[in-house]
Amino acid sequence: MSATIHRQPPAYALLGIFLLCGGVLLPLAYLLVRAFEADSGELREIVFRSRNLELLSNTLSLTAGVLAVSVVAAFPLAWFTARRNIAGERFIAAAGVLPLAIPPYLMAYALLGLGGNYGAVAQLSDRAWSFPILSGYWGAVLVLALCNFPYLFLNFRSALMNIDPALEEMAYSLGSSKRRVLMRVIVPQLRPALLSGGLLVGLHVLSDFAVSSQMRYDTFSLAIFTQYNSAFDRTYAAWLALALLLMTFAALFVEARALRGLRLDRAGTIIPRRRAARGFSAITVAAFGFTALVVSASVGAPLFSILFWATKTDMAGQWPALFESLRGSALASMPAAVAATTLAVPVVYLGIRRPSWMTRMLERTLYIGYATPALAFALGLVFFSIRVTPALYQTFFLLVYAYTMRYIAEAVGPLRSTLYQASPRVEEAARSLGAGSAAAFFRVTLPLLKNSMLTATAFVFLSCMKDLPLTIILSPPGYQTLAVDLWGNIEEAMLPEAAPYALAIVACSALFVGLLLSREKSHS
Repeated sequence: MSATIHRQPPAYALLGIFLLCGGVLLPLAYLLVRAFEADSGELREIVFRSRNLELLSNTLSLTAGVLAVSVVAAFPLAWFTARRNIAGERFIAAAGVLPLAIPPYLMAYALLGLGGNYGAVAQLSDRAWSFPILSGYWGAVLVLALCNFPYLFLNFRSALMNIDPALEEMAYSLGSSKRRVLMRVIVPQLRPALLSGGLLVGLHVLSDFAVSSQMRYDTFSLAIFTQYNSAFDRTYAAWLALALLLMTFAALFVEARALRGLRLDRAGTIIPRRRAARGFSAITVAAFGFTALVVSASVGAPLFSILFWATKTDMAGQWPALFESLRGSALASMPAAVAATTLAVPVVYLGIRRPSWMTRMLERTLYIGYATPALAFALGLVFFSIRVTPALYQTFFLLVYAYTMRYIAEAVGPLRSTLYQASPRVEEAARSLGAGSAAAFFRVTLPLLKNSMLTATAFVFLSCMKDLPLTIILSPPGYQTLAVDLWGNIEEAMLPEAAPYALAIVACSALFVGLLLSREKSHS
């Protein structure tokens, strides 16, 4: 049954979507304007600074290192859960998703709190043992990999579950060894998963400045933040942001080219089947041992550190400030989440029910804000508001606007999945009974989207709650949120005072993980 209604989208709907896409592209457009305001001599001096090459090398090295460690952590977990059918499969699958509950800046704070002569390990052991202090390149790689490997895990697991075991069985029957089957049959099937998951990991690494700051490792994002916080050479900051943006678009281009013309479908018709369940074996021991190692590093150690430092502070005395921060986070996140979901509905609806090159292009435009590094996005809004609308600079409205435009892409996925499954014939039947297009949509289609709209709103809400770059740059002076107050305590090395905010963020982020797990269970 067709999932589309081939009718021309109404002009007013397209106009509204064009305005929405303009809102997403506005920060990027103003970055370009600001960057090219300098004269030719200044531009040459800025573009050809030797420091830019150092920042480029550091950023690319960090991204490559995080991707490599993420693959090492993600692939075995995905293999154990998707290909072995061992006991405890659900526990291992949950372990692959749990680290998403800990944002990178919180992970860095927690792991740093373990190390040194005054860290949690040293204090609990009366200085008999001490955990090494993470810093530099390898510290940044470890922290970012522990936080981001679940994106690769989810992609690998999905791909592995969709590979028919019959393909391997046919290869074995032709005399192939296990190594040859892995390299010639399985690995090629994982190429899209590696590229899409790796792209997500790479985009998060490019956007990060907090971990680079805590680990004292210079990257483009950290240089932008330092420039904003100190001298704030606007032209140089704009060029740094554009360089980061070019790296992002280069990653998107490489992924698109790598997937062009790729076909992994089978020539014949084979009914997929799962492997037979296995009992307790050496594979089970290896799976649980590796899972325990990953969970201990990515969840256990950070939670241990946070809880330890929470015992060193007056939790009762922190409640008023903590409540105010939680209130501030919710007040900015909720309207942004509702606005993002509401604005995404017509874009997704037209893209599916009234498909055309224009509606598809407009839908893809929403992803540009999400793909743009957060600091570059925030910097564009800073430049625009100062130059064009000074009254909006560092206002609550600008913060909510930034949240909405950046995270609207997260609302598209749940809505699109539901709308693809909803038959357009129901709307056609409503119109045949005299209802107009708008009435048919509100009475028939919108109720079907209710659950997916709630999911989309929750996704955007929790992303806004955890956000640090947009919040720290665009929030009004003195405005308290969990992320900003946690970061303020971290910068002052006040580890006990930061613990309550860290626990609150973990609790909120755990809701996001719960949503992911519940969605996976409902689709399994």
